[in-house]
Amino acid sequence: MREAKQLLIASKTYAREFRWRSWWHLWSTLGAFVGLITLASVDILLPLRVLASIFAGLMLVRMFILYHDYQHHAILDHSPVAALVMYLYGILAINPPSIWNRSHDHHHKHNSQILGTGIGSFPLMTTDAYAKATTWQRFLYAFSRNPITIACGYLTVFLYGMCLKPLLASPKKHFDCAVALVLHAGLVLWLATTAPVALVLAVIIPFSIGSGIGAYLFYAQHNYPAVKLRERSEWSHVFAALESSSYIKMSPWMHWFTGNIGYHHVHHLNARIPFYRLPEAMAGIQELQSPGTTSLSFRDIISCLRLKLWDPEQGRLVAFGEAEVALPVKVERRAA
Repeated sequence: MREAKQLLIASKTYAREFRWRSWWHLWSTLGAFVGLITLASVDILLPLRVLASIFAGLMLVRMFILYHDYQHHAILDHSPVAALVMYLYGILAINPPSIWNRSHDHHHKHNSQILGTGIGSFPLMTTDAYAKATTWQRFLYAFSRNPITIACGYLTVFLYGMCLKPLLASPKKHFDCAVALVLHAGLVLWLATTAPVALVLAVIIPFSIGSGIGAYLFYAQHNYPAVKLRERSEWSHVFAALESSSYIKMSPWMHWFTGNIGYHHVHHLNARIPFYRLPEAMAGIQELQSPGTTSLSFRDIISCLRLKLWDPEQGRLVAFGEAEVALPVKVERRAA
């Protein structure tokens, strides 16, 4: 295996966009999303509207990946047109640029650190920290990693976590959060009074599907059975990519809808690699070909969702049930 510096140098070969491909992906994705939302809104056969609504949710995920790559300067950098489109998307998708950039940049610099802050990612406690936590702290922690909380990402992760919470914490710094909330609330209220069916099919269903899938993908990218963590003093960028970021196996069409974000270990090695070159980078760099892997199968999803705490003694993530067996022993030892 090459040293970290050599591996990063090798990844730069793929960190070059093909401008025409980036524009094609942007306009085709945006056009498909707008078209599907339009179909879900107009008065046609209800089954067709429902189908359009579901696919609009999937296109929302793909559009988010383009937004994500643009914020990483991987595609369409220095383009005023792209800057305007992406800003408007971030506002309308209740994922404003100010909070996304701050939290996601922090995530890339601190992911897989045992004593991380949880900014930009799902919080993670060690078994010992959980043993010392108050009942209220345990409740909030369990709630943040609950499958229902993840599935309801539209409300929990985006409306609250990406808009309301940062706005209340720092109104001046996150003014765009206020803009996003006002516009989204205005759209919901307007449709609720004028076209309630369109509200459900063009807003609630697509945003619920897109946000729920997005929240789970972000969870599974760093909470999977083979993940490894390190103390801050031992942490490195390459370790975080190779040992703490998963490869999520998907069907070709789901890789397309999710913008290849399943190749997450490649993305964490070099965030400047455009999403459409991630498979190429994995195929071309030997060190990226044996990642920690999960999938979207029901069995693997359950395996990821049951992981709650980091056990330093075992060096792995464990379920609450596994941790609770050991907690009383640790408490007794401290008492002794």
